[in-house]
Amino acid sequence: MKTLLAVALMTTAGQAWGAPVPGSLEVHWNAGAPDCAATPQSPLQVHAYEPQTLILRQSPCADFEANFVYLLIGSDRALLIDTGAVADPQRMPLAKTVLDLLPAKNGAKLPLLIVHTHGHADHRAGDAQFASLPSVRIAPTELPEARTFLGLDDWPNGVARIDLGGRSVEVVATPGHHPGHMSFYDGRTGLFFSGDFLLPGRLLIDDVDAYRDSAVRAAEFLKARPATHILGGHIELGLDGRAYPSGAQHHPRERPLQLSRHDLLALPAALDGFNGFYARHPTFILSNPIHNLLAIAVAVLALLALSIYAGRRALRRRRKQAQATTR
Repeated sequence: MKTLLAVALMTTAGQAWGAPVPGSLEVHWNAGAPDCAATPQSPLQVHAYEPQTLILRQSPCADFEANFVYLLIGSDRALLIDTGAVADPQRMPLAKTVLDLLPAKNGAKLPLLIVHTHGHADHRAGDAQFASLPSVRIAPTELPEARTFLGLDDWPNGVARIDLGGRSVEVVATPGHHPGHMSFYDGRTGLFFSGDFLLPGRLLIDDVDAYRDSAVRAAEFLKARPATHILGGHIELGLDGRAYPSGAQHHPRERPLQLSRHDLLALPAALDGFNGFYARHPTFILSNPIHNLLAIAVAVLALLALSIYAGRRALRRRRKQAQATTR
């Protein structure tokens, strides 16, 4: 761990950071509906955080994952972080929307680079809509190709940079939810795009040790940088702190999308105290799906065994009573 932190500190040494370009998160996100079939709505919501930073939210009625994807525009090219959960352009016109949002330069739309926080299907399904477009490059989603593409050769240490022309986006390894998870920091706005690594909802843990290391790494990375907001891939909590049921297409009274540096700083200690199954914290929930499924399976087997045992005892008791009656 000391080596990891030393690498991060060396990477940030000597970098001067100006004040971030201000933006707005005063927006009411599309919360879906109790009956989506009876409530027609746009599949995609676009919010301008500032003119060169667009937040796109996929409607919960289009897909219960209700992903957020992010479009950052530089002077030479644009960057799209994740493509969401829906491949069908008829259901989710992501490519058309993004291309319409891109400014023109020298008579053509800016080139677009697509990257992913990680390779789970709900963060890359929309790639198919862009695959045949000549001005679009799509980064691989899985290691080692993804880290090679972005220049993270010393995975999970070090920092890679993506130059958009007058705008630099840095890439930090944040595995733990997924072995190839990455987060992205935008120097222009001070926004940290955390995917499923940190969001207002369930943090699904694949590898708790890797997750803890990532939390320390990310906190140390942001230590030397202005951090306005941490923006994840989903909202899964209501204002009352309760998680929406898995698969829910209605998110009434959602809590805000944005988390803070304080939430990130709380993550390492939360992971240190994690019981391996489930733990609720003020702005996120820690959960290990595999451990929870195993616990449920053990409980079901135990109940089944008790039922069989009780049934056999009852059967033996009836047989004894029948034998006593016939004597």
